Amino acid sequence: MAGTGRLHALDGVRGAAALVVVLYHASLIAQPFADDGTARLIWETATETPLKLGFAGTEAVQVFFVLSGLVITLPALRDGFSWPGYAVSRLVRLYLPVWAAILLAVLLVVVLPRDEAAVTADAWIVNANIVFPDWQLALREATLTPASYDTVNTLWSLRWELLFSVLLPAYVAIALLVRRWARSAAALCVLAMVVGRVFDEAPFDLDALVYLPTFFLGCLIAVRLDDIREWAGARRRPVFWAAATAASALVLIAAWWTRPFVPRSTPLGDALWGLAGAGAAGLILVAIGSPLASRALSSPPLRWLGEISFSLYLVHAPLLATLAFAWGDAHWMAVAAVGVPASLALAWAFFRVVERPAHRAARAAGSRAAAVFSRSSGDGRDASPAPTRA
Repeated sequence: MAGTGRLHALDGVRGAAALVVVLYHASLIAQPFADDGTARLIWETATETPLKLGFAGTEAVQVFFVLSGLVITLPALRDGFSWPGYAVSRLVRLYLPVWAAILLAVLLVVVLPRDEAAVTADAWIVNANIVFPDWQLALREATLTPASYDTVNTLWSLRWELLFSVLLPAYVAIALLVRRWARSAAALCVLAMVVGRVFDEAPFDLDALVYLPTFFLGCLIAVRLDDIREWAGARRRPVFWAAATAASALVLIAAWWTRPFVPRSTPLGDALWGLAGAGAAGLILVAIGSPLASRALSSPPLRWLGEISFSLYLVHAPLLATLAFAWGDAHWMAVAAVGVPASLALAWAFFRVVERPAHRAARAAGSRAAAVFSRSSGDGRDASPAPTRA
């Protein structure tokens, strides 16, 4: 049975991806000041070369999506899995930290009022963050149903996480059904993501084609995990995994390092952006299969980052925005120098005070829901059949 042990390297992947998102948002605060001269050259070097890996925020989110597809599917493949218990536990685990993060973001604006004149007009700092407390907006965003978010900017991705969580039974069933043809199914997922990027223009909104197949790539890895481990075990040469890592990383950010040759606004540029999910899946496979990558990603610092990654993802944008409004985004270097480590500290506190108790509450609520459903089924077990390996 797959997933009998925790894949610690995936904690490291999650932590690294969360840190990349933080650096990405710090870079967006600096972006308006990279308009010409040396600053422009530095910006292009950082974003239009493989160095973009350190600032690839949107692509890092797709790494999260593949991870979610993998780690949420694995328990569903085990005997005795309770779907009612899962549903209740998952909702509690998602919503409690989200609500706390929204409350924190609004309180930051209440305590430290924001002056729009202190930052660059029509920049990310204004367009993707609240300038004044808006409780009505906060309540609407707390449902995780809007398409865009300003109170906590990163919640746009949790909307897709929520939808995937609701659709998990269908994802698992389809993944098991196509398990024998996983490579072909993965290719179709990548094709769908490319189509979604290329044709995602008004009046069409094809974001679902970009993001939902990314979760399915993780599901496919889950249902073939034992086969993947066996395949990887026969390939122990470091040069193979180094090449796989480089290829996956370059595919992840293909739309960026190719920009000197392929403009972003062209169909080819959009198609390259659509490959990001494939690169994300490739990096997850490397984390699972490469002994060297697994050891590196299982290091204590990265595992600690992985542990607080969800908290870091939720709290860093409001904190960075607070500093940028307080000091002015022209002082972006100070915002980044203080904001990044402060985000790590705040995330650790948020994890201890909010996320860890939310995990306990989610497990307890899930166990109660599973027990209630088991009693109502009349046979002492969860009446809904748990998926098994095909």
